[in-house]
Amino acid sequence: MKLGDELPYSCAVEITKYQENSNPVRIEATIHVERDSQKGMVIGAGGKKIKEIGMAARKAIEEFVGGPVFLGLQVKVLPHWTRNAETLKKLGYHLPQERGEKRGKS
Repeated sequence: MKLGDELPYSCAVEITKYQENSNPVRIEATIHVERDSQKGMVIGAGGKKIKEIGMAARKAIEEFVGGPVFLGLQVKVLPHWTRNAETLKKLGYHLPQERGEKRGKS
């Protein structure tokens, strides 16, 4: 990622749209952070940092899918998302099983 030492520890990416049959492939993604100050770090002065992130990500995705990609990025503050089990599950994190829960059950 292009944030270097400024990388917020509580940062997650959610793919909100993926249209593989469009030309170019269209991907919309939201970068979630916990605080406004983190949002500013990801966007950067004049949007410079989010543009760098988007360009690097788009290049890597284009290499992976073998063709052109439209990548739309937005940054949203989602307070305390790292402490909310439902939000963590929604973002694709696998949580350790709770006590008393049998393995293999959802």
